[in-house]
Amino acid sequence: MANYKKTGTALIHGGIYGDKVTGAVNTPIYQTSTYEQHGLGENTGWEYSRTGNPTRAALEALIAELEGGTAGFAFGSGMAAITAVLTLFKTGDKVIISSNVYGGTFRVLDKVFKNFDLSYEIVDTSDLALLERSITPDVKAILVESPANPLLTITDLAAVAKIAKNNGILSIVDNTFMTPYLQRPIELGVDIVIHSATKYLGGHSDLVAGLVVVNDTVLAERLAFIQNATGGVLGPFDSFLLIRGIKTLGVRLDRHVENAEKAAAFLKNHKAVKKVYYPGLPDAQGYEINKRQAKNGGAMISFELDERHNIRRFFKALKLIALAESLGGVESLVCHPASMTHASIPKDVRDKVGITDGLIRLSIGIEDIEDLLADLEQAIAESEE
Repeated sequence: MANYKKTGTALIHGGIYGDKVTGAVNTPIYQTSTYEQHGLGENTGWEYSRTGNPTRAALEALIAELEGGTAGFAFGSGMAAITAVLTLFKTGDKVIISSNVYGGTFRVLDKVFKNFDLSYEIVDTSDLALLERSITPDVKAILVESPANPLLTITDLAAVAKIAKNNGILSIVDNTFMTPYLQRPIELGVDIVIHSATKYLGGHSDLVAGLVVVNDTVLAERLAFIQNATGGVLGPFDSFLLIRGIKTLGVRLDRHVENAEKAAAFLKNHKAVKKVYYPGLPDAQGYEINKRQAKNGGAMISFELDERHNIRRFFKALKLIALAESLGGVESLVCHPASMTHASIPKDVRDKVGITDGLIRLSIGIEDIEDLLADLEQAIAESEE
């Protein structure tokens, strides 16, 4: 391993750095499905690219190092990563999930795994006493997002990890919103970390990928078997793009967060804004907990306009910020969770957890902040009825 201590350096030099054969500073794209063997049982360590590919292996080593885990695994999407992790469980098991999670996580549990009698329970995991009371003998894992999508709810990850260990179950954290540059759940005691690497890790809205990191060799062996057996692996070219994206994660996120803090303050002080959800604001739910477990509040903001403003007109009036699914790219994106990212969650469940029809989710990019604020200002003005 190279001589470095800081995450910002590990983003560039971590994992399997470069190519020892040629001296290339970038891991090559091994665009191959299979590998010639010297004889029966004689190979170079590579047999078939579903099982292992050198470009993907470099990415997997990189994310494992960044998260401080035992092993990393790369999948074709964030949902493929979550699906692989859920495949660790069996019929009759139950998974507790945070009260506001990505709609796709809810959907795969409710519409797919439910068919195999893997059940779930939605719990406000920020309420640790409630979480403890919710653990019954059939509960085998707690799956948490912090900050959660889309209300940016903060959960005490170290406390959740401790509760899980005391009950002999797994703790799983979706770290998509924060990335290992801002938050490292395994260092807080968590067993498994998941990323939709499509978002900040890739950072340029040009790939779809998922990553998983585990904290011990037993989990690593189990997940390696699932990855190979089910085959939802990330291809070599996207693995290469993702390594390239991760190299600039630090400088990108510094700018994302700088912009988000200014945008959150702008929205907080705007007379047309009824509510702002941003864990970097001192009066935000879980502010002190987030400050303890993360570097800052990240770059995602959700907010609601007051009743005098029409959100359809707001979305239509935006000229710079794009109305689109996803988040974490260099460009700013906005979405309507109730009809887009969380539409798969029934309305009564959305209403219960606070994902209202008026909620707007904003992924702040790295553009000039004055241009972003001007776009928000004119769109809010246009939305007034």
